[in-house]
Amino acid sequence: MILVGALMTSCVSTKVYKELESKYARLKRENRKTKDQLAGLERTSEADKKALEQLDAEYQKLKAERDDLQGNYNATLANYENLKDSYDALEKNSSNAIAANSKKNRELLARLEEKERALATERNRLDALEKEIAARSKRVNELEGLIAAKDAKMQALKTAISKALRNFEGKGLTVEERNGKVYISMENKLLFESGSWAVGTQGKKAVQQLGEVLAENPDIAVLIEGHTDDDPYIGNTQIAGNWDLSTKRATAIVNILLQNKDIDPQSLTAAGRGEFAPVASNETTDGKSKNRRIEVILTPKLDEITKLLNDI
Repeated sequence: MILVGALMTSCVSTKVYKELESKYARLKRENRKTKDQLAGLERTSEADKKALEQLDAEYQKLKAERDDLQGNYNATLANYENLKDSYDALEKNSSNAIAANSKKNRELLARLEEKERALATERNRLDALEKEIAARSKRVNELEGLIAAKDAKMQALKTAISKALRNFEGKGLTVEERNGKVYISMENKLLFESGSWAVGTQGKKAVQQLGEVLAENPDIAVLIEGHTDDDPYIGNTQIAGNWDLSTKRATAIVNILLQNKDIDPQSLTAAGRGEFAPVASNETTDGKSKNRRIEVILTPKLDEITKLLNDI
């Protein structure tokens, strides 16, 4: 405006004025454009400044992280060096330890193998022992069965003899079962006269009835024992004494039993005991009478039981 006023007051020409006016408009446009560019640059500068601040903050953060990583790396490297030194020392020491342990392991392995062999031997021995125990157990059961059967048979035999000789009970004859054996005791008053070994009629009948029962039991061993009191024998010169007399009386009973052809002579045994196995005191008449007797002892033949016992 000042310029225009000056121009106007100077009375410049219209052409110059138009050129100046045109130039002014152009400059004004350039100024406005420059201002716009400046404003854009200022905005760009502000954005760049903010971006720079962010980058700087990121840089500082990354730098701090780098420093931490460097510290960790340094610490890890130190630990690695220490571990390596320790490993080298251990490796050096362990070589000797490994060699010693290897020797010890070989010794332990050898002892283990030896114990395994011993264990196998013991296991085989145990198996054999178990089989032997089972076999023996079986034989023991068989033995118990045989013994029970023998006991039952002896009890039945006692019952049969008691029944067969019932008429002679109370006449100096008794029947009892002890320890698996049957004992038949016949006093001399039922069998013999004093000093004689000849069996009387009643006694012979009793022995014959006994023989009938024995004939039905061939697996019974029969022992006939003659007994006397302690009075010295006075009489027949054929008799040397009480022992001889007791033996002849036992033999007389055997001879009567042998009249029964169903009795096996091998099952019979005659024995004289004299006065040396009394059952009562010889100080009384009644005691002497009880001591003068024939005892027939019946025993089951134990061949099967003896065989089992030998096998056990």
